[in-house]
Amino acid sequence: MEERRVRVRFAPSPTGPLHIGGVRTALYNYLFARQHGGDLVFRIEDTDSTRFVPGAEAYIIEAFKWLGIQFDEGVSFGGDYGPYRQSERRDIYRKYVQELLEEGRAYIAFDTPEELEQVRSRIPNFQYDSRTRLHMRNSFTLKASEVERLLSQGHQYVVRFRVDSGQDVVVDDMIRGEVHVKSDILDDKVLYKSADQLPTYHLANIVDDHLMKITHVIRGEEWLPSAPLHVLLYQAFGWEDSMPRFAHLPLLLKPDGKGKLSKRDGDRLGFPVFPLDWHGTDRHTGEEVFCSGYREQGYFPEAVINFLALLGWNPGGEQEMFTLDELVPLFDITKCSKAGAKFAYEKGIWFNHEYILKKSPEEIAALWEPECRSHGVKDSLERITQVVAMMKDRVNFVKELWPLCSFFFEAPTAYDEKTVKKRWKEDSAQQLTELCTVLEGIDDFSLEHQEQIVHAWIEQKEYKLGNIMNAWRLALVGEGKGPGMFDISAFLGKEETLQRTRRACAALGSKGE
Repeated sequence: MEERRVRVRFAPSPTGPLHIGGVRTALYNYLFARQHGGDLVFRIEDTDSTRFVPGAEAYIIEAFKWLGIQFDEGVSFGGDYGPYRQSERRDIYRKYVQELLEEGRAYIAFDTPEELEQVRSRIPNFQYDSRTRLHMRNSFTLKASEVERLLSQGHQYVVRFRVDSGQDVVVDDMIRGEVHVKSDILDDKVLYKSADQLPTYHLANIVDDHLMKITHVIRGEEWLPSAPLHVLLYQAFGWEDSMPRFAHLPLLLKPDGKGKLSKRDGDRLGFPVFPLDWHGTDRHTGEEVFCSGYREQGYFPEAVINFLALLGWNPGGEQEMFTLDELVPLFDITKCSKAGAKFAYEKGIWFNHEYILKKSPEEIAALWEPECRSHGVKDSLERITQVVAMMKDRVNFVKELWPLCSFFFEAPTAYDEKTVKKRWKEDSAQQLTELCTVLEGIDDFSLEHQEQIVHAWIEQKEYKLGNIMNAWRLALVGEGKGPGMFDISAFLGKEETLQRTRRACAALGSKGE
């Protein structure tokens, strides 16, 4: 048999913001497609019109644009197998619904929601299947003339897939191996609803995968129970030769405790579970909803990609930092874990810090400059870059730079009380006044020259180095933080350094006054 070109798809439903687990699924599809020289298709599965949320589709596309995950075809990308939005493929699906009905592989059911609810209330764990269908209102139990009458009168109905008992259904899974399921435990899933004239996920998914020549279906573990039904549908249509191979990825689990990762976990522990911020309306309550995103929280897209890639899979070895291009040849879908992956969000923060270290001071400064300007900083970009070079190794996010570095651009207007109590001695004002005299006599105010002269003066006066430096830091910074003292004074320059030092001496005086 001729080997088919690898084609995978990511097919979200536009029901709200894209969960970070969906992002990982898309990433693994991307890596698999690129590794095999294949295609990644972007399809929108919007057959459930009651769950459609305006803006969700655009949000999903924007998220992947930010992350750098590129699709080859699909919604907004074009291609030869469109339309790629399921709500635009109604006529295509009708043909295949009719084919299943004519072949006797599906049947029409007229049970109302109320009737189904009554049965469920009487029979615990009720399942509409080969044993129970003969007691329900469908084309197996109704005369053909009655079925025709109900249809002609416009009664609403669904089309259910006929699952025969006694079959061993085999799912070929690249992660889990062969999964065997007895058909007796499967129900007769609804494939089509007359109410909106749209198929359900199960039928649309199979028809689209077949027509779009999808060779591999890589999706979350939550879809594993659907796989046997999908195998049976492929067999019912006679499409066994084009059946894709499956790979069901491990779930993303809570950082603590048991269970699947949820938005509540992010809210509780203070981390995002969506790629971008989302502002929307809850379709049940009508209340405004806000979900924080990785982009707006200050994560680099490459850090998010690196973090997600290693949740449930790793290439072995000690290396942890990988670009998207580096991940492509290393990725092995068969080596994904079967067990769920704990969402260690702190590791995402660590990755972001590592990418800050990897980026040049110029790159970080360009990102930080707008915030500096918003605080009234008039210094040149070159000066801002100097500060970044000194301080970027101390932050996990660019947004953390301003509270840490504002003293480079703004003289302190107050002094931290705890630091004053600990670091400002009774003789600090007198010693720093002497230091000002020393500094005034320095023409070359470079770091190296300052350090040499000031250290010589401290040694000559037999002062304690720590006392001088701690008090001086308090004078220039306002608290006990920052890089080396001569890094600070050299950046501030002679005039600003003297002004700040004298102001602190006047404000703090001698300890105890």
